[in-house]
Amino acid sequence: MTYKAPLRDLTFTLAQVADIDQLAGGGAFPDFDRDTMSAVLDAAGALAGDVLAPLNRIGDQVGAACANGRVTAAPGFAAAYKAFAEGGWNSLSADPEFGGQGLPKALELAVFETFQAANMAFALCPMLTQGAIEALQAHGDARQRSVYLPRLVSGEWTGTMNLTEAQSGSDLSTVRARAEPDGNGGYRLYGQKIFITWGDHDCADNIVHLVLARLPDAPPGVKGISLFLAPKILVGEDGVLGGANDLRPASIEHKLGIHGSPTCVMLFDGAQAELVGQPNQGLAHMFTMMNAARLNVGVQGVAIAERAYQQALAFSQERRQGRSAWTGEASAPIFDHPDVRRSLGLAKAKIEAARGICLAAGVAADLARLAPNADDRHAARLREELLTPVAKAWSTDVGVEVASIGVQVHGGMGFIEETGAAQHYRDARIAPIYEGTNGIQAIDLVGRKLGLGDGEALRRLTADIRATTQALLGHAGLRDVGARLEAALEALVAASDWMLERRGSPDALAGAGAYLQLLGDVAGGWMLGRGALAADAGLGRGEDGYLRGKIALARLFAEQVLARAPGLAAGATQGAAPLEALTADALGA
Repeated sequence: MTYKAPLRDLTFTLAQVADIDQLAGGGAFPDFDRDTMSAVLDAAGALAGDVLAPLNRIGDQVGAACANGRVTAAPGFAAAYKAFAEGGWNSLSADPEFGGQGLPKALELAVFETFQAANMAFALCPMLTQGAIEALQAHGDARQRSVYLPRLVSGEWTGTMNLTEAQSGSDLSTVRARAEPDGNGGYRLYGQKIFITWGDHDCADNIVHLVLARLPDAPPGVKGISLFLAPKILVGEDGVLGGANDLRPASIEHKLGIHGSPTCVMLFDGAQAELVGQPNQGLAHMFTMMNAARLNVGVQGVAIAERAYQQALAFSQERRQGRSAWTGEASAPIFDHPDVRRSLGLAKAKIEAARGICLAAGVAADLARLAPNADDRHAARLREELLTPVAKAWSTDVGVEVASIGVQVHGGMGFIEETGAAQHYRDARIAPIYEGTNGIQAIDLVGRKLGLGDGEALRRLTADIRATTQALLGHAGLRDVGARLEAALEALVAASDWMLERRGSPDALAGAGAYLQLLGDVAGGWMLGRGALAADAGLGRGEDGYLRGKIALARLFAEQVLARAPGLAAGATQGAAPLEALTADALGA
């Protein structure tokens, strides 16, 4: 099954739902307008469909290989990466000072959706490089920025994030990797890191590893972690490559999915390194990279859902079985069975809702950096921080759900590898885990993000949702959508008040997962409601079938998802008492 980038849906969401036009016409993005957006998306869709998508299957079946301390990428990946780098795709939102194009982050997220959908294992490599760029831009010194950023931005070199160790998992307070001063102003790194995405490969000239480690006099816990830069190939002061550094991949992990992405166990045997930022502030510095990755992983959830949906939709129209519920036709396409059509419609609605959340977070990120006045930057920063855990967790859950629906629509054919539906499900399953599990995102949401500005971030969001609700209620053809969104919003507000009163308590933590799902459902309904209003306003201009589809999706989501909001709110506010009774003995341990 080939992949076709959903350019019309991406354009609609950027323009009509995420409101990217507010970034045009100002000094922050002087080269950005609708024509530029269309040209960039068209070119990205061509690369995704013609170059990256055909490699997705062989990446899964053959994968990367590790031998003699070197990793060889899956067949075809090196040539594809060269085309990717030469096309300037790594530089879209980067600072022009270092060779970037200075385009909006929101547009870059939309572009990378097409790359992740076409070949998620491949696109992980530049995704990590983008995070390294943001970390060095924010925390690197002048020499590090001048030497490393131009080559990372160009794609000549790639970047990695080395956090996890065997004993650490998500608890980085137990990191043991150590950095010892070398007597010449630099450091030597010792230790092992695991789960390092694209930790080694043969696609680029160099790999820039950002590594968390402890200095000899570091205090215990997370306050004693520093951030270091260690290139695979040593780099001179002028940026010229030298000899190999003392680091290597010990092996690559054998994973459930994303086989084309080499996930490495990395060994640092006295590797030469330099400090990034301030000593013992490494975790705070690394969060710049992690937060960028979390939003990008949310886009991955949208992307893999889109890929699985496209294949399932095509199969549903080709596979004939039973009688059509609408026409009575015998041996009808299974698309004409109501349950199949409902499943596909709900998948499409959730994809568009998740896409809207992610791209709206991207627009907020752009405004938080470059809005013309401080009040707008403040409001945008609150919106970005509140939406990021929702974008990451809710969207990746959608990715797994839609990939599972894809297998189900294929029936028995979906459970065998030849159709490719199973690969999407296997690939999707990592996204709710890495860059902070979705449970961690929920804890972050209720423990920190809800309290931003003493609840200001949430108040601003609910006010915007309420404005859309009123517009829907005032529209005769969309009143039913507005009624469902209004009821769901009231359930969210009540649950939010309960959470804010109990922040940090076991009760709040026990309901965090249900609360994040509730907020995601309501935010998703808001995105679809905005889309329905825009679609209705555009009727009569030549795309009525497409626009009526947007309205139908909003209505389906309202009845199938938003209608359940009061139940989710009850689950979110149940408290921890029922969990206290579930001791290990009670659970049969």
